[in-house]
Parts: sequence; structure tokens; C-alpha cells
Amino acid sequence: MGDPVDMGPKKEGFWAEGEKSLGQDEDYYGDDITSDGHGQLEHHRELREYARLIAWELPLLNQLARPFEPPTSATPFRFRYTSYLGERHPAVNKVVVEFCVKDMNLTPVQSDKLIKLAGVRYNPSTDIIKMSCEDFDTQAQNKRFLGETISKLLAEAKDGKDTFADVPFDFRHHKPKPVYEFPKEWILTPERKKYLEEQREQSLLKDEQKKFSGKLIDGNSVVEGKLKVEVPELEPVTITARKGKKLR
Repeated sequence: MGDPVDMGPKKEGFWAEGEKSLGQDEDYYGDDITSDGHGQLEHHRELREYARLIAWELPLLNQLARPFEPPTSATPFRFRYTSYLGERHPAVNKVVVEFCVKDMNLTPVQSDKLIKLAGVRYNPSTDIIKMSCEDFDTQAQNKRFLGETISKLLAEAKDGKDTFADVPFDFRHHKPKPVYEFPKEWILTPERKKYLEEQREQSLLKDEQKKFSGKLIDGNSVVEGKLKVEVPELEPVTITARKGKKLR
């Protein structure tokens, strides 16, 4: 075969215009590390990147710190949002709001009407109404819906045309959790500690007496005795072979 014909520089297409030429591939001598080795190096680079963030970026967050300010009467609503640190999740759009009935500056009759309107969303143990919304695509829309719902509830509670006085309270939805108290007999007082130590000493003394008299049962020896099962030895048996048919 003759020498290869030089076709000249290859013309790149339209989609390759402006791209840097990578040149020819390097010669491969089989001295590269494995894929697992490259994975370990990538993991090491990632750890170094987070170490740099910890050293240089996290201290800057101190500039954004603000002192805690307790809620005032002008901010009675507590909104709660859910974040998955940049990951997309269906629960990200959910917004939850809580508020106390006593913080709404209502009369007793209006407070009772608001509780009846809230229904199962009212917790009689904490006097807190809790509502949530996740029907819309963004947190702002869900929060706006909750705000409008609360405004409607307050406006209806302040309406004196019908006070719902003939409607009884219904708290069947609330299941109070039992609170168990620690038994007083279990508290380790000095007298209780002394009594327990005496009981332990008496128990150890009884075990020593049984050990000297040979009445103490050793669990390890019992288990080892049960595990030792004598297997009968197999005896060889001779069997006479039958005569086969003659081959044609």
C-alpha cells in the first residue's frame, strides 16, 4: 500500500465555529489511574471546596445576624415554611400559619364564634388555631390565601348578626395525650440506694454459697452439654450388583 494521501486541514462545520481546537489526542501508555481512583480524587476536591467555604464564607454570615425580637401584638401570626436546600420537592410550596385566639383582641362572644368557625383547626389545649395551604404553585400565593382566609374569619367573628350562641362547642377532634409522671417510688433517694446495695450484696452472697455447695447452675456448661450430640458412625454395607443384559 502506498503512503496515505494528505487531505489537508479538515473543515469544521457551522456548529464548531469559534470553538478552541483540542488538537490530537495524547499517546496512551496504560499508566492512568482507575475510575475508582478518579472518584476518590473528585471526592477529595469536594471536601477541600467545603473546607474553603467553612474557612472563608461562613464567618461572613455573622454580619447578617440579627438580635431576637419577641413577637408583638402587631405580629400575632406565625408562618412556617419548608425548604429542602435547593432541591425541588412538592412540600416546598406548603405554608402553615398559627395564631392564638387571645391575641386577636376580640370580645368573649367574638372569640367563641371564631373558635366555632375554626372547627377542627382549633386546639383547645393550647388555644391555637392552625391552618395550612399548598393548593397553589408558590409560597407567596399560599400565604396570600391564608391571609385572606384569616381576614374573612375575623370579619365573620366580629359580625354581630349571628353570634352562634346556640351552637355548642365540639372538641371531639382533639385527643389529649396523657402525661405520665415519674413514680415517686422509683426516685433514687439515699435510702433507696442503700436498700438496693443491700439487696445486691445478699444476692451475691447467696450465689457464693450455692457455688461452694455445688448447687449453682452454670449456664455455659449446660449449653455445651446440650450441643454435644453423639452422631453414630456409618458402617459400610456391600451391595451385590445385578447382572445386566447382553448387548446385541
